[in-house]
Amino acid sequence: MPPHPPYFPYPSEAANTIYNLLFCDDASAFLARSGEEPAPWQATLASALPDLQALRTLAADESQDGRIRYLAYQKLRHLGESVSSRQLFGVIIEVPLAGGLDTLAAYSDGGVRYVNQSGRISVLDDAPAMARLVQGLFAMSQPVVNAIGPWKEARRAPPERDNIRLTFLVSDGLYFGEGPMNVMQREPMAAPIILRATELLQAVVAIGAR
Repeated sequence: MPPHPPYFPYPSEAANTIYNLLFCDDASAFLARSGEEPAPWQATLASALPDLQALRTLAADESQDGRIRYLAYQKLRHLGESVSSRQLFGVIIEVPLAGGLDTLAAYSDGGVRYVNQSGRISVLDDAPAMARLVQGLFAMSQPVVNAIGPWKEARRAPPERDNIRLTFLVSDGLYFGEGPMNVMQREPMAAPIILRATELLQAVVAIGAR
């Protein structure tokens, strides 16, 4: 049987936790802990008697974190409800390097997460300097989402050395493309995504170095 998430590509528990949260395939990890007062969105996602209208409102709320909107669509899908297709909420790029896995994620609200191959973590929310770069990455990613379809199985283990994987969190599921880096850098649809992701990563590293 093939492995299933969560996966543990980093030496630290904190890095592995952040890494798995990027993909939003375990909604329970986003809910309030025992004894905590849930935020309204957490209560909507956790309700044992789902309020479909509240879920649709949450999914459509452009002020929300892209991951939360994706989770709302995910729950609607699991309940057998129809959802809009090809609405993009997250782009995640994984590149295995000699020292480990580099993972960069950007979300529709402008939030950015980076887990360095060493396990060092960068979290950027409400960073005006990132907005244009995230928008550029999404603009290059949408044509790929429009051209492919959702993956019907569990998220795969991190890519093997020399490959790059592009994962997209979309209203109707998880989409991805993967291939050798030297091939993907020349592929007409993947190359612009890799270029924009590189620009975004450089900005994240520069902020972290200040």
